[in-house]
Amino acid sequence: MTQPIRWLQDEIADRVLQKLDIVKLDVKDVLIVPDFPGKHFSFFAKRYPYANIHSLTEEGITGLEMWRSKAISHWRSLFRGNTTPLAHYLAKGKFNLPDNSVDLVLSNLLLQNLTDPRHFLRECRRVLREGGLITFSYLGPDTGKELHALEPGLIQFKNLLSPWDMHDMGDALLGERFSDPVMDMEFISLDYQSDALLLLDLEALKLLQVPASEVSKQGFLPQKMTLEVVYGHAWVIGKQLSKTQDNVAYIDANQIGRKTR
Repeated sequence: MTQPIRWLQDEIADRVLQKLDIVKLDVKDVLIVPDFPGKHFSFFAKRYPYANIHSLTEEGITGLEMWRSKAISHWRSLFRGNTTPLAHYLAKGKFNLPDNSVDLVLSNLLLQNLTDPRHFLRECRRVLREGGLITFSYLGPDTGKELHALEPGLIQFKNLLSPWDMHDMGDALLGERFSDPVMDMEFISLDYQSDALLLLDLEALKLLQVPASEVSKQGFLPQKMTLEVVYGHAWVIGKQLSKTQDNVAYIDANQIGRKTR
């Protein structure tokens, strides 16, 4: 995301956090991916006042911006948890956290930009403790559907890296051994007064192959754009149980106990 679309991040983050209202979870450590200066800090300060907040900041966010946001909204996070750039995960494919170290992973509008969302889910499960929760939002494949109907060559439109609908994600969560996944979806319609504003949002959502300033053919673009927003959450339960692969069960030696009378 870039600055022009920051309002959307805040709005969707607010909707994700509202869905947590019905979830009972003892949270000592939270991982936010990606993190940005926004209203979610004040939510966590109120809901989980003593939680350690670990976060991966998105591209373009300076350390000073995050410090100021935390100082205003959630001053405890200045001393609890840690912050690393999201670019570190994208380069290494690994969170800078040990196994079984967080109770909640919150991911807002990221998964559609990952080439391998399954790896992300796997890494989330690694750092989540037994009984932990992953909750997320991302853009689904019908995002920008009005642009797909445009005359070829009018605009260089780019598909999402991971065009997963909510059924694909539900299957992936089960495949990565998450439990009780709950998926939801809604359409949000955005109206525009000019092509320039539409192009700026398309660029911020990474749906343009070239910068907005280089799009020459304007005046024929739709004055609206649909966002398909997918929401979901799932639990980590039975993390120490045996796993199966190719119909073969693998059992950790620590799980084998002597039968007693």
